[in-house]
Amino acid sequence: MATYHPDRDQLLVEDVLAALGHPVRLGIVRDLAASTGERTCGSFPVEVTKATATFHWRVLRESGITRERKAGRYKAVELRREDLNTRFPGLLDAVLNAARPAAGSPEHERPEAAAQAL
Repeated sequence: MATYHPDRDQLLVEDVLAALGHPVRLGIVRDLAASTGERTCGSFPVEVTKATATFHWRVLRESGITRERKAGRYKAVELRREDLNTRFPGLLDAVLNAARPAAGSPEHERPEAAAQAL
């Protein structure tokens, strides 16, 4: 069964914002945005059960934020930054910048705490 990825013109702002509205998914996207390419799903420090993590990965993929592909026994995931920026110019950066903890705050030292606070 093929994995569903919406085409760029099928991306809906309400789906993207809803996906980014959950702290676990926002944390994943922040980590992906800071990465230099694709990563495996297991390389993210999410503190949820495997079933819950799978759900969050599906929401990110089906909203058009990420793209997944099989890489041997693993799933490689990448941020669809170009598609998001073309469809909704500046949206991804605005959300990521708004979610960034202020310098000097306790959350600034612990990014996972900021994601949990949202």
